[in-house]
Amino acid sequence: MKRTWQFRQSSEIAADSTAVWARVVTPEGINDEMRPWMTMSVPGGAEDVTIDSLEIGRPIGRAWLRLFGVVPYDFDHLSIAELDPGRRFHEESTMISMRRWTHERTVEPIAGDRTRVSDVITFGPRIGLVVAGPLLQRVLAAFFRHRHRRLAAHFR
Repeated sequence: MKRTWQFRQSSEIAADSTAVWARVVTPEGINDEMRPWMTMSVPGGAEDVTIDSLEIGRPIGRAWLRLFGVVPYDFDHLSIAELDPGRRFHEESTMISMRRWTHERTVEPIAGDRTRVSDVITFGPRIGLVVAGPLLQRVLAAFFRHRHRRLAAHFR
């Protein structure tokens, strides 16, 4: 039985890559992408943190995922495994629902003041959710398409 799934999402954003990066590494930018479906809290003591300022390989604590920004339903033991500031981050985490969650985001300048944002998500649900893997893949892929639309709308 398959235990790991992956999908990719890539979009062109009408903004300079420096501005896009500055947005996607902040809690405010991340939560704006996720709204209205969910938000993610910042662990206590990490309120002023951005992905750029995290220590590589050191988990920052529990980042609670909240349905509609209100109802906690899961948490992410957030850890940045690799970072190329201004260009790429690679998150490796676990959750209540996921034994493995990997999110790699790349921000690349393209012609003019345009930027390509690409996400590669690899996830492995906990044993009780493995049978739902194909459905989770479709739902999560739709959620990341939503995130990309929200990010693009921010720069319009």
